[in-house]
Amino acid sequence: MSRGKRLDRRALRRTLGLLGPHLREHRPLAAGGILVLLAEVAFRVLEPWPLKIVVDAISLSLGAGNVDPWIPEASWQLLLAAGLATVAVVGFRALANYLATVAFALVGSRVSTALRERVFAHVQSLSDRYHSVSRAGDTVQRLVSDIGKLQEVAVTAGLPLLANVITLVVMCTVMLFLDWLLGLVVVAAILAFLLVGRGSAARITEASRRTRQGEGALANTAHESLGAIRTVQAYGLEEHMADSFGRSNRQALTQGVQSRRLAAALERVTDVIVGVATAAVLFGGGLRVLEGAMSLGDLVLFTTYLKTCMKPLRDMAKYTGRIARAAASGERVADLVDECVDVREAPDALVLPRVRGEIALRHVDAAHGDPGGRGRAVLRDVDLVIPAGQHVAVVGPSGSGKSTLVSLLVRMMDPVAGAVTLDGHDLRRLSLGTVRGSTALLLQDPVLFHGTVRENIRLGRPQATDAEVEAAAAAAQAHEFITAFPQGYDTPVGERGATLSGGQRQRLAIARALLRDAPVVVLDEATTGLDPRAARDVLDAVGRLVRGRTSLAVTHDAALALAADRVLWVQDGRILLDGTPEELHARPDGVFAAWVEQQGAQGRREVRS
Repeated sequence: MSRGKRLDRRALRRTLGLLGPHLREHRPLAAGGILVLLAEVAFRVLEPWPLKIVVDAISLSLGAGNVDPWIPEASWQLLLAAGLATVAVVGFRALANYLATVAFALVGSRVSTALRERVFAHVQSLSDRYHSVSRAGDTVQRLVSDIGKLQEVAVTAGLPLLANVITLVVMCTVMLFLDWLLGLVVVAAILAFLLVGRGSAARITEASRRTRQGEGALANTAHESLGAIRTVQAYGLEEHMADSFGRSNRQALTQGVQSRRLAAALERVTDVIVGVATAAVLFGGGLRVLEGAMSLGDLVLFTTYLKTCMKPLRDMAKYTGRIARAAASGERVADLVDECVDVREAPDALVLPRVRGEIALRHVDAAHGDPGGRGRAVLRDVDLVIPAGQHVAVVGPSGSGKSTLVSLLVRMMDPVAGAVTLDGHDLRRLSLGTVRGSTALLLQDPVLFHGTVRENIRLGRPQATDAEVEAAAAAAQAHEFITAFPQGYDTPVGERGATLSGGQRQRLAIARALLRDAPVVVLDEATTGLDPRAARDVLDAVGRLVRGRTSLAVTHDAALALAADRVLWVQDGRILLDGTPEELHARPDGVFAAWVEQQGAQGRREVRS
């Protein structure tokens, strides 16, 4: 078997496996849709019979003898009955088709909605290992566009293909019953189509897979460029980004044309097969009528069935291309679902009713890379205990593993060896709700979501009242600038808080953390990038945030380190120094003292500038 055929069948299997659990939830609706679809096929089979009866009745009236004995001579009553029967059959067929379309549209919409929610939840559960290397634009493309392709095909291709397969089977059976010799011509045409289309679907799937990959790259380029539009404009990178976008756009275009060219070729070959089959039936059927083996009405009935039968054959070529393209999209979604969730909640996870905030790392090794720990080692044999309520600053050179400590404490990743504990409990034995609900995280680049100032603060505790939100903002020294806005707390913040300054965004994030009222506070470079005045305001707000709580602050700010109860110097993945700021400052090696002086000098330069 060729690689293309393996790819096509594998893609279809994975796509069906992806949709299967959700389809089972809507079996009654799908079964109802299939039932009315069968009714539509039955009416399609009945539709040409009034015409056969009229033709044979008129032939009998004109003296022809080779008609079925139950056919009467033509009369106005017969012609009226045939006309009314045609209207009734066509009307019932249209109604059945409408009901089937609505049923399958509902199933397709509900399945795609459930699948999209399932995949989104899965993506959110993935750890730093995935999100640090994945491209957001491509992930969004899979969530929105690829799943949308599956929904579209379920209605525009899946339903008609099912109807056409049933129609072909029923029509072939009827035609073989009417005249088995002419029926064999139709069977031969169907076999020829299956032979031709056998390899085309695999090639269309492979071309469509490359098309979707190209569109994912296109989405990534657009996402990166627009997400950093200030940098792009400031450095005059518009032309460079436009060239990159253009290359991805042209590649997606080329692959898209190839998949459609293959699909069009399959459709045109099918047209030729249908044309040859129609010619053979017209020639053979005419001879059969002249020989008296069948009536003129039978020939009309047979050619009508042939036309009805050949249309599904043409459509199947078209739908084969669509389904092949959907299989490529389905495989991309399946790849996303197959991403390993390496941070999992244990089935018997503990929920702690109250957390004091004691943190410990017991001989912890951590690595970035695959979940098996074969990636780049970041922390090595870290042994550390932070008593509840202690304020700890973590300093050291960049790339030494400080931010990895943050990821471990909020369980965005798990250690390769050793254990991280909270109040003596291994984080892997606690529920994720307990671990993350007990921690307030403040990052260097505070994340604000689309919405108002009030809504962003309330994310710390969704059930908080307006008064509690405003009290948290006041404690974070944010109330004054918030009320200065024309809309106050109902002011929209823009995407990622683009309408606010860095210091304002950070203080809103601190207000959110204060509202959360978690016993553990983790800060990751919370004052980096702020001007001295904004940094002072943020430091004052941080002081209120960490008061009475266990806190760990990763920082390059000497003031924040000197205000801590304890300082850890991390270098090369190990804790080299551990003590109070005074103890480390007085050490004869002068490492910490030199660092404090260096940071102080840098701060003075920033003030002068």
